[in-house]
Amino acid sequence: MGSDKTAGTYSCTQNRELSWLRFNRRVLEEAGDDTVPLLERLKFISIFTSNLDEFFMVRVGNLFDLSLVSPGEIDNKTGMTPMEQLEAVYSVIPGLIEIKNRLYNDVAALLRREGVCDLEMEELEPAERKYVNTYYKAKILPVLSPQIVDAHHPFPHLINKGLYVAALLRSKKGAASLGFLPVPPQLPAFLSMPDSPGRFIRMETMLRHWAPSLFGEFKLESSCVLCVTRNADLSLDAEMLEEGGEDIRARMSKLLKKRASQSVVRLELSRKIGGEFLKLLKSRIRVDSHQIYFDQSPLCMKYVFDLIKSLPAERAAELSFVPYRPRWPEDLDPKASVIEQVRRRDQLLFFPFDGVDPFLQLLREAAERPDVMSIKITIYRLATASKVAHILCKAADNGKEVTVLMELRARFDEENNISWSRLLEDSGCRVIYGVEDYKCHSKICLITMRRGDRLSYITQIGTGNYNERTNEMYTDLSLITASEDIGLDGTVFFQNMLVGNLEGEYRHLLVAPAGIKPKLLELIDGEIAKGQEGYIRIKANSMTERDVMDKLVEASQAGVQVQLILRGICCLRPGIAAQTANIHVTSIVGRYLEHGRIYCFGRGQDAVLYIASADLMTRNLDHRVEVACPIYDREIRKQLLWILHTQLEDNVKASSLLPDGSYCRKINTLAPRSSQEVFMETSVHRALPARTERRPKGFHRLLGGLWGKRKDR
Repeated sequence: MGSDKTAGTYSCTQNRELSWLRFNRRVLEEAGDDTVPLLERLKFISIFTSNLDEFFMVRVGNLFDLSLVSPGEIDNKTGMTPMEQLEAVYSVIPGLIEIKNRLYNDVAALLRREGVCDLEMEELEPAERKYVNTYYKAKILPVLSPQIVDAHHPFPHLINKGLYVAALLRSKKGAASLGFLPVPPQLPAFLSMPDSPGRFIRMETMLRHWAPSLFGEFKLESSCVLCVTRNADLSLDAEMLEEGGEDIRARMSKLLKKRASQSVVRLELSRKIGGEFLKLLKSRIRVDSHQIYFDQSPLCMKYVFDLIKSLPAERAAELSFVPYRPRWPEDLDPKASVIEQVRRRDQLLFFPFDGVDPFLQLLREAAERPDVMSIKITIYRLATASKVAHILCKAADNGKEVTVLMELRARFDEENNISWSRLLEDSGCRVIYGVEDYKCHSKICLITMRRGDRLSYITQIGTGNYNERTNEMYTDLSLITASEDIGLDGTVFFQNMLVGNLEGEYRHLLVAPAGIKPKLLELIDGEIAKGQEGYIRIKANSMTERDVMDKLVEASQAGVQVQLILRGICCLRPGIAAQTANIHVTSIVGRYLEHGRIYCFGRGQDAVLYIASADLMTRNLDHRVEVACPIYDREIRKQLLWILHTQLEDNVKASSLLPDGSYCRKINTLAPRSSQEVFMETSVHRALPARTERRPKGFHRLLGGLWGKRKDR
């Protein structure tokens, strides 16, 4: 169904940016949950802060650009122009900063009782002051670069998210000037006291104390800590891509250099300052009043994770979550070949509750086995010290054909991916960079083996990146199958990517931009045809795609029950009479970042189930290469349905989206049930009756036929 973009269609939708800000508020509210350990509450404030930084750099930056080049463009969920969206965003932020300040002060006060103290200079004990003074003179003062802004000293370039001590200076003649003292990024973010590591002082706190002595004959009248946020929404436009000579990696490297000089979209100040000081900063930094925020808590909170590492291990443990060690799946023998076990039956890994080791072992086997001919994989984000990348290099060293489809445009991971692409190439891997204008966000790994005179396949398809670090922090799903049908589709997928064909046909896999959205709409239509017997359950990160939302409204109006588990953005407002009354939206924010995607249409054995790399967003369904994989294995289907059921029963970390677009925590009328705690305590592989050892012959083809006629290749 096409989307009607008239004003009448905005009655049950909301703006994506405001919806995202509501999600980030729920992240922040975890810092106010007194059942969460104190250091974890501090982490949630840090995560909220970094989330908001990226939001300004990307989403606000994008709206800023759009307001200049296409000011009349209308948001198809609200009818708002870019400038109207910016005004709405800027109006919401002060309230969030107020909540952040209150929660930070509460958590900081509680941590002080536990001996973890963020100190001011006047709070230092005599021995501590002596230590700090000595450290300042020996390690800090030699690398400082204070600058006065006057006729002979131009206004400095303020680095995106760099910290500065800004000063209002007065000359002997009474003239006002600005002074800037950059906080050197090569210095540690904080200094711990030698005899009491829980007591620390931040670098910007020390520099603001010594700033009056650093500007020569000028008198410092007022000072504050500031940082600017710049537009970091970079894209390879058509003109840049058409330039001859350099490949995309070289052009991407050049583009990254532009990020540091983009327009300022936000100015943060550590305290309120006088009118003269503020006026000078506004005029020189070129920001309007609504772009300035006063934040009394630390402007940059990345130091929190290093601070926790610096504490004595026992003390940090007392104030943190009880460590969780990912399990090895019970239905996989760690001493036996993963490849041979997958040949007997499909396997599902549920991160972070299952560990990533079975997949790494699968790759290591593939790198060493003589019957393995090739390994093909798509990569969007890798860990800084990536085991996956090193295994791929080893496979290439062993003479395997290794093809890596590397996405260089993974935002804020561009430099890491450029470095890995060079290393992989140097090791003999064939590295390609995807399709022009379409980010490759799919997660698929295909291992091709020769068995006698025929080929066989092991295919892994997941919802999350090949990143061992985030595999321990994000909830994701990873299917490993020896299905010939899925393997043949995987072969066609990589062949299509090598020649830039986005219109390829597949028998089982759904591949965006051509294949996922039409199938989703078709499947929703199938449930609409059932009327009140129809049922849809979808778990994803976000939903913004207008055609999908309109179709779900149609389903609700037909009596179909729609259960959406959406962690972040949801532009569809549920519970509106005659439109979305049968749509229910749950959002879970907890210890781990909810990241898996499951599409479920129908009930029980008749349900159609997919796992996917794609959210229900226009960017994923129309502008990225994504893969959704059908789940045919009976036991894995039951496992996925159990995951969905458990999350819908969550009454501890789950919130319900209300018709006005706000959220409220689910009412805990029963015993408390946190889905993530259930997953930690109960393995998905043991939550259900034991599976049969082997799949029936031709099982995938049978279910594929039951799911509807497929196009032949």
